Amino acid sequence: MEEKRIISAPFTDETIKSLHAGDMVYISGTIYTARDAAHKRLCEMLDAGEAMPFDFEGQAVYYAGPCPAKPGQPIGSVGPTTGGRMDAYSPRLIQEGLRVMIGKGSRSEEVIDALKKYTGVYFAAIGGAAALMAKAV
Repeated sequence: MEEKRIISAPFTDETIKSLHAGDMVYISGTIYTARDAAHKRLCEMLDAGEAMPFDFEGQAVYYAGPCPAKPGQPIGSVGPTTGGRMDAYSPRLIQEGLRVMIGKGSRSEEVIDALKKYTGVYFAAIGGAAALMAKAV
């Protein structure tokens, strides 16, 4: 049965385990944005033993790229990016505590396995998310 839920970041394992395929989920709280170049840099920082710019534990990343702002607006629509572009880096970040990813498209078996092992979830962004996100930035 499809359920509409409101959940908040950072996420607990219990919250993630309570979700079911098909649930309509509204997320509140801080959601970070990062694409492939940022994921690569984060992994390089981990390899070098550097401090992360934020605590990954239970956090969410929206794979997004903002469009140019219209006059009088701080930012344009923030459209979801294909999750597969982050697949080379995601298992490492999931291992470090990242629990929620939001984007579009399918994910590799390595990412799916990491999500299962460390209790994470990948959300598919729906149509209209880009315009809604622009209002929340």
